[in-house]
Amino acid sequence: MASTTPIDTPPASPAARKRTGQKTGRAGDKVFLSLSTGSGVLLLVIMASIAVFLTYRASIAISDNEGNFFTTLDWNPAGDPPVFGIAVLLFGTVVSSIIAMVIAVPVAVGIALFISHYAPRKLAAPIAYVVDLLAAVPSIVYGIWGALFLVPYLEGLNLWLDQFFGWTYIFEKTEVGIARSLFTVGILLAIMILPIVTSVSREVFLQVPRMNEEAALALGATRWEVIRLSVLPFGRSGVISASMLGLGRALGETMAVATVLSPSFIISAHVLNPGGGTFAQNIAAKFDEADQFGRDALIASGLVLFVLTLLVNGAARLIIARRKEYSGANA
Repeated sequence: MASTTPIDTPPASPAARKRTGQKTGRAGDKVFLSLSTGSGVLLLVIMASIAVFLTYRASIAISDNEGNFFTTLDWNPAGDPPVFGIAVLLFGTVVSSIIAMVIAVPVAVGIALFISHYAPRKLAAPIAYVVDLLAAVPSIVYGIWGALFLVPYLEGLNLWLDQFFGWTYIFEKTEVGIARSLFTVGILLAIMILPIVTSVSREVFLQVPRMNEEAALALGATRWEVIRLSVLPFGRSGVISASMLGLGRALGETMAVATVLSPSFIISAHVLNPGGGTFAQNIAAKFDEADQFGRDALIASGLVLFVLTLLVNGAARLIIARRKEYSGANA
């Protein structure tokens, strides 16, 4: 019997292997493109569905509202006739968020600069880890800490501000009561948004081209001059966008504010006085006890908060788009 010997298949040429790889790569690109496009479209559909739902339910409540939705100081959708407005909620949300931003942003930028340009590497890493860990603390934990620790200990600070800065009218304390005020809420929100602003600002400062810093040092600049002339101008857009992201969280914070604030439907520029309200706090406090029409009224206020948050985040995206070099692409 004649023996058969296997015929060795000649190896594929480099051109054939290249053509096969191109076909496989093109198929993978098409799959990835389809998945990414579908994810983007799905996100837009979800956002649109939320907007349509909020608008529909809000229109039902606003059409039967006997008060002005934007200027009425009362919230009584269960009355006969129903009267409710968002003036107090809008004022409290904006004021508490501004207080939080004024306190948190300078501290966050200072921490970010210390981690990125001053602290030794062995010390910078643990500090950065702790700052990032603060962002994972649940809101209710911040709220409990604020109610049991922050509120009692802020009474002395409130009296000090009233004594020395009461002439500004803003820090004049005209009512007796514990420190369950918009000022306390602002301080608590500042602590909560501090990790967000710090983390983003730190990453922006780390992307500053090393060549810029070395050039400034070669010209005899001190470390602070390097930061002032090279780091801060380069990272200005990133710091602003980080601040806007922090502002977005401050605007929508719910449980921490509901735990600390003593709500009342009174607009007062005295931020140390107890009382006030925010959109998220009012929704959390009144949703369970509200009837169907009352929930529609709360949804109407939620629609305003939804639009306000979208505007804030949209402004952040516009700021990022104006200057893309902080991402390090041109370094």
